[in-house]
Amino acid sequence: MPMTSTDPTVNGLDHHPLDAGIHIAFARQARARPRDTAVVDGSHALTYQDLDERANALAHRMRETRGIGPGERVALGTTRSAWAVVAMLAVLKAGGTYVPLDREHPADRLRFVCADARVRLMVTDDPPPAFDPGVPLIRIAADERAPHAPEADAAVLPDRPAYVIYTSGSTGRPKGVAVGHGNVMALLAGCRGLFGFTERDVWTGFASLAFDVSVWEIWGALLTGGRLVLVSDAVRRSPEDFDALARRERASVVNLTPAAFRQLSRWIVENDAPALPARWVILAGESLTPRMLAGWFARHGDERPAVVNMYGITETTVHSTFRRMRRADLAEPDTSLIGVPLPGWTITVDLPPGGDPARGGELLVGGAGVAQGYIGLPELTERRFEPDPAGAAGSRRYRSGDRARLRPDGELEYLDRIDHQVKLRGYRIELGEIETVLRAHPGVAEAAVVFDEAGIEPRLVAYCVPAHGVPAHDESAHDAPAVRGANLRGYLGDILPEYMVPAAFQWLPAMPLTMNGKVDRSALPAPERVRPEAGVPFAEPRTALQVKIAAVWAEVLGAQRVGLDDDFFALGGHSMLAVRIAALIRERTGRPVSLRTVFRAASVRELVDLIVATEEASAR
Repeated sequence: MPMTSTDPTVNGLDHHPLDAGIHIAFARQARARPRDTAVVDGSHALTYQDLDERANALAHRMRETRGIGPGERVALGTTRSAWAVVAMLAVLKAGGTYVPLDREHPADRLRFVCADARVRLMVTDDPPPAFDPGVPLIRIAADERAPHAPEADAAVLPDRPAYVIYTSGSTGRPKGVAVGHGNVMALLAGCRGLFGFTERDVWTGFASLAFDVSVWEIWGALLTGGRLVLVSDAVRRSPEDFDALARRERASVVNLTPAAFRQLSRWIVENDAPALPARWVILAGESLTPRMLAGWFARHGDERPAVVNMYGITETTVHSTFRRMRRADLAEPDTSLIGVPLPGWTITVDLPPGGDPARGGELLVGGAGVAQGYIGLPELTERRFEPDPAGAAGSRRYRSGDRARLRPDGELEYLDRIDHQVKLRGYRIELGEIETVLRAHPGVAEAAVVFDEAGIEPRLVAYCVPAHGVPAHDESAHDAPAVRGANLRGYLGDILPEYMVPAAFQWLPAMPLTMNGKVDRSALPAPERVRPEAGVPFAEPRTALQVKIAAVWAEVLGAQRVGLDDDFFALGGHSMLAVRIAALIRERTGRPVSLRTVFRAASVRELVDLIVATEEASAR
């Protein structure tokens, strides 16, 4: 039986009717509070009037010089700054649909997104992106303003696409999800009643602009008259710096993934700091269990800030359920409670024939948040976005692939996936996409990727069978020859975003198979978490640079000591820690070390060799 939330007190944003476009709702806020600060990024602070006039000017230019109008898609190749918000708003004012890009992703992937979305134009700021999108560029002029927006398009309807966000795809190609203005307006209308958002709220913008939670952060702040504080990439990766930023800006609505909150909570608790001055801490993007909140609740209780777990999917507009977390939930420390549907959303637990309700079934999400589908993939759209028999004529519901059960108390409990999709640090990942890329490598005959949650931090582990004639090697070990001259981690890093690159690689003589010839994932050996140099003497760092970098690794990874050949990922490293390591190395050695360099190096020895080789190449 479907669960439906239809709270009669929540019937839309007070002065933002659901049939209005996002940009129209924003214009009303700009008229109401022109001098209030709208967005801050550390370097710039724009008032509502500033933001509105700059977006108007850019929208005029896109229409007049580039012909952007209804139905046209525009890529956002901006830095993570206030200019990104100007660009988003301008595209909507011009009648178009924005396609946000994460400039940290590999160039080939970004080019694919631009081609697949058939974007007509890319908006950028300074510096421009380092890849050629294959379409004209238009740069934001910092001093450009226009007091009036382009003439409103009367055809702006709730189902016009506002944005397209790309998610991981099992075929090895990401897929674009088109989401309408009406979907976003319905999300904010329902949640405003639940949270009581006002113009006094200060929101943190923590998510990547290419991650759907950014839609919630940016428009949630700006369509309720609040102030948006964009968090820089460096601060996002540092719990200490994020804590300082949230306190300095007196953030009242803090949005984080559970993984980021665990790091922040650990920092605050270990340093005996007071609770954040927030009203709400909203966690979303991956599974949350009460055990993750135990230290926080013991130190700060559960009243202020209130901690909320929200379950959602890109295809159903960011969030679909709401649950306030309480200290009493610690009685069930390992359950993932996702609560009840948002107002206007419906949830159905689709049990298999003869299925046991206690074992759950697939979550089907219907209602106001169901997006328009996948662009250029009609068959997949038809398969995943099916007619909703409980909804109005023409309404649809989305097959999530998530398994959950309805508890006797009326709340939903998330159980697991029914396929091979996972969420890691807020990002949705199709393991099949990584496997497809691995199998394309000439040194790999077969591959399987699993989600390992046994350690302190979840991670991806790749199991590989070498191609004929290629010896199987533990890639993490320093002295293992590279597979056909190519390092798999570096190979994947050139194709996939860093969060999709496995933390560890294990080689097998053959893949275990089921009776019907499929990979038997249950028979794969347990991921190794031992030090890669087990049985090998500890390699002491010797040069000044090796000693400094090993000390940085030990500090960030919480290790007593780190040897030259210790594996960063085997010791619990991941991309968020890699950013902090890169920053500390730059600070303590004066060398301009990039995140990509740190992420490619499995050991201190490899990292030092990469740094030296890069410096020598630059000096030639």
